Amino acid sequence: MVSDSKLRTTDGNGTALDWEREITGLEAVERRVLWLAAAIVDHANRVRPNPSGMKVGGHQASSASMTSIMTALWFHALTSQDRVSVKPHASPVLHAINYLLGELDESYLTTLRAFGGLQSYPSRSKDPDPVDYSTGSVGIGATAPLWGALARRYVEGRFGGVGTGRQYSLLGDAELDEGAIWEAIQDPMVPGMGEVVWVVDLNRQSLDRVVPGIAAERLQGMFAAAGWQVLTLKYGHLLLELFTRPGGKALRDRIDSMGNPEYQRLLRCSADQLRERLPGTGSTAAPIAELIASLDDASLLAALRNLGGHDIGALMDAYDAVDDTRPTVIFAYTVKGYRLPTEGHPQNHSSLLTADQMRDLADALGTDPNHPWATFAADSAEAALCTSAAQRLRRPGYALQQAPAVPADLGRTAPTGAGNTQQALGRVLLDLTRQAPEAAGRIVTVSPDVSSSTNLGGWLNKVGVWSPSERPNWFADDAETILHWREQPTGQHVELGIAETNLVGVLGELGATWSRWGQPLLPIGVVYDPFVNRALEPWSFGIYAGGQSILVGTPSGVTLAPEGGAHQSITTPSLGIEQPGCVTYEPAFSLDTEWCLLAALGNLGHPDGSSAYLRLSTRPVDQSLAAVPSDPVARERRRRQVTAGAYRLRQHENPAVTLAAMGALIPESLAAADRLVALGYGVDVVCVTSPDLLFRALQARRGLAKDQSWILDQVFPAERATPLVTVLDGHPHTLAFLGTVQNVPVTTLGVTRFGQSGTVEDVHRYHGIDADSIVAAALDLVD
Repeated sequence: MVSDSKLRTTDGNGTALDWEREITGLEAVERRVLWLAAAIVDHANRVRPNPSGMKVGGHQASSASMTSIMTALWFHALTSQDRVSVKPHASPVLHAINYLLGELDESYLTTLRAFGGLQSYPSRSKDPDPVDYSTGSVGIGATAPLWGALARRYVEGRFGGVGTGRQYSLLGDAELDEGAIWEAIQDPMVPGMGEVVWVVDLNRQSLDRVVPGIAAERLQGMFAAAGWQVLTLKYGHLLLELFTRPGGKALRDRIDSMGNPEYQRLLRCSADQLRERLPGTGSTAAPIAELIASLDDASLLAALRNLGGHDIGALMDAYDAVDDTRPTVIFAYTVKGYRLPTEGHPQNHSSLLTADQMRDLADALGTDPNHPWATFAADSAEAALCTSAAQRLRRPGYALQQAPAVPADLGRTAPTGAGNTQQALGRVLLDLTRQAPEAAGRIVTVSPDVSSSTNLGGWLNKVGVWSPSERPNWFADDAETILHWREQPTGQHVELGIAETNLVGVLGELGATWSRWGQPLLPIGVVYDPFVNRALEPWSFGIYAGGQSILVGTPSGVTLAPEGGAHQSITTPSLGIEQPGCVTYEPAFSLDTEWCLLAALGNLGHPDGSSAYLRLSTRPVDQSLAAVPSDPVARERRRRQVTAGAYRLRQHENPAVTLAAMGALIPESLAAADRLVALGYGVDVVCVTSPDLLFRALQARRGLAKDQSWILDQVFPAERATPLVTVLDGHPHTLAFLGTVQNVPVTTLGVTRFGQSGTVEDVHRYHGIDADSIVAAALDLVD
């Protein structure tokens, strides 16, 4: 427990007096922040015209429980180097604070949840005022500052100039139900991040109810066991002072042992009802009744609500007590809806104050409801406090460093023999260290304990593993050790525990360094493709927040035949089509992989950049099937087509059918083409490398997007339009749209069932994506 700061005594130099003045000023600012937050929501719902009649929403109660915590943080503790992730439902508080700091124009205060206005939840990319972390997806915004701390350390260690600073997460207690929270806390990287501070708004309510057993002590123990400093702010100065009086211990024991629902119900009581209910029963009832009898009604009601999370002095003490050698969590007990007429009500989560209640609130907080956006008088102490905080928090500008040029082609001779696209990943990274060292120096790879099994071993041996400090490699002299685990601050590979959400959380923050500090990185995360769906939501949220990265899913598909259905991905091929801010590639050959990866790297680290998803395979494929042109001009044309989405792998003089195949099923498609030609049917074979880019091109041709459509004319020209069979190692709907390019009959082959263990041939036959099935589908179309 951090003791209440208002119980301090002077040290003879006026310190206590200065402290009291600061608290008084902060409490005045807090009242204005509370009013502004409530008024922002009120205007959006009750004042602004709403022709549709649809509920706009907002969270006055959730905002009210955070006003003290955020006021003390911004106006007392924060520095210009600190970053804060604000819980989604407290966004009106953030905008109110930014307004008082001069960071938000008044015109935006009436635009909450309006088109082009203040977003429903804090957004780095869409809000007009400073937002450090996008939040809104429960658990993701809370953990983002952990990975932001890692990204800052990485950039500072390699390039310098980004300074230090704490990374704060402001989260609700119900958010601690999210598994992503505990995956992050338990990662081996986290205990060493002393700049991380979490503040838990412990209001003991969720969306629907008062949580009957929040078990704060258990949560505190879990953080402590993970190596965190744990600070608890349960009571404020009024209650702490009452506890020192006769009967005070009995009162404290009574409140400590009280269930959450009972406490919340007491908040809804009048003073008379409270005098009847609070003492409870048993031997302690009399001393409690005698103690509270000495209080007037106003003091009694105020004392019951005087929790640590609403006590400015206690909060200031807590922020000042943070131990920067390890992560810190502050459990701040609060009341949901504090000071609002809805405080403590089980269903106050989305409730809105009426016009009469807003007028009463204005009176209680000393504001004028007819001038809701009024700031403090220019000559007031509160205005001086806001000006001082704004100056302290003004951040230095960071000029955006231009990302080094990534070559489009490394000039490698077309491979021969068998190879797979996963192997090509590691080879390209090593080639870059030799041919483009500046670009390679910006690459940082991340994996959740699968480096060796995803062909990153050679790269890892070359660049080392990142660690805040150098650690000894006790197996360096072991001749049988192939993977050299050199951990040092200059390493370029980040190894996490087995948790995909942590992987993509780190990717998002490493991919945002260009916009935070002007230092672009080229982050690549590698994960087993069957687990990409598990990581998709947090990765998507990272993209939304401005993080640009490459996610590599490998190995993939039912070509993982012996692994069985649990390790076979089905839906991932279409993810890039559906994910904004991302391009998806699924190359078939090693050289295609090189070109796609280089194109994806070249799109990272600048305002117009884009993330990418590469789906790779461990299936060996005869590389000579790629038939890469030897002529430099023809080779460049092939490269451009590969990175634009597709190319014609075979072209018959008189085609009767077209096979459009993707990834590891190219061999089956070529074998089927040979058989169809032998049967007298000419076949064109198209190798699709990006269904996403082809779909964009189709939309552009229809006037529905701004992308270029030239690739369609080269790969699916009208004069060669024939019935079409599409085939891939994934769900067939991924390529189904290709039939509309020239409006031809189409049959789509792919995987629609859980897999089976067996040989690749057995599994392909089971799913109907073997050469026999392709031939049969084509014959059905042309006969």
